[in-house]
Amino acid sequence: MTGSEIIKYFESWAPKEIAWQKDNTGLQVGSPIRKVKNILLSLDLTEMVVDDAIKKNCNFIITHHPFLFHPIKKIDLHKDKNSRLIEKLIKNEITLYSAHTNLDSTKDGVSFQLAKKLKLHQVDFLVKLKSNQFKLIVFLPENFAAKVLDTIFNSGGGIIGEYSNCSFSTNGTGTFKGSSKTNPNFGKKEVVEKINEVKIEVIVDSWKLNNVISAMLKAHPYQEPAYDIIPLENTNQNYGMGAVGFLEKPLTQKQFLDFVAAKLKIKNFRYAAGGKNIITKAAVCGGSGSEYIDDAIGSGADAFITADLKYHTFQDYQNRILLIDAGHYETEIFSLEEVKKRLASCIENSRSNIKIFKYEGSTNPIIFYNN
Repeated sequence: MTGSEIIKYFESWAPKEIAWQKDNTGLQVGSPIRKVKNILLSLDLTEMVVDDAIKKNCNFIITHHPFLFHPIKKIDLHKDKNSRLIEKLIKNEITLYSAHTNLDSTKDGVSFQLAKKLKLHQVDFLVKLKSNQFKLIVFLPENFAAKVLDTIFNSGGGIIGEYSNCSFSTNGTGTFKGSSKTNPNFGKKEVVEKINEVKIEVIVDSWKLNNVISAMLKAHPYQEPAYDIIPLENTNQNYGMGAVGFLEKPLTQKQFLDFVAAKLKIKNFRYAAGGKNIITKAAVCGGSGSEYIDDAIGSGADAFITADLKYHTFQDYQNRILLIDAGHYETEIFSLEEVKKRLASCIENSRSNIKIFKYEGSTNPIIFYNN
């Protein structure tokens, strides 16, 4: 398998189009067409990670945090450590790919894995993405409806939440009159024709739209197919930020704090007490998620776990919700196991002998001091 094939499979789960606009998700360094030997997964890229990749004969690295986030103005091999890492990657023919906010925003991504670690159930997105879908409406002869609809489904259209092949059809009468320059597949030129038609309506994610339309047009029998594209304000059931769910059983605040520490394997974290002593519902957002605190409260959550919270944020929400800053690294690291599982499935289906490794060290730059 090539890097491009790995990326295509990965982005069928976590499309780069759902990443934040200013994020630098995707290929960072290297060649995507190079054949992949082995894969190394890491939250961040450091020199130790690259050395581990070389040791394990991995020529493809996937990180969560983008190695290149800001535009590069120069590559200084003497003073800049990132420049030296770029040199090391290129010299060792290693391709680097990063999946950042697209991995945050997909179902079973970063926040869903954090929720899973905390054994939450009935889990859903805390905030669903919206305004990234279109409704495709197309008109065609009745006897071609099934063929064109299958083409649309096979191209990625008609997905709503956990359901695929979703559409709505209505019957009607279509009329047309071709000019002298036409060559209609039905009826005659320069004659008003009437034909029994089907109107098909399908929801399509914005990044799939061009592919779906292209496939639909190839399958459509008309010389000039009639179709509409309507932008939607709907929330997308498959993409969003954060996650919210219910605990297996109610816990006191103290019990819940102990539970979080045990499940995330952390000894130190910051928190501000909430207004309820019993925790039954919790919201999470792996990494920096302070902008979703109000959403967590609005969801009815008794606790919100995220990272990178400011002093005044704790102050503003004290006694409104149990607010926990469990650490950026600590709330995101569990997502690598899901990435590994999905890539392993892809590789197994391809009958390749590629091995997948997780970096066993820590790339967390934060160390807690214990006197």
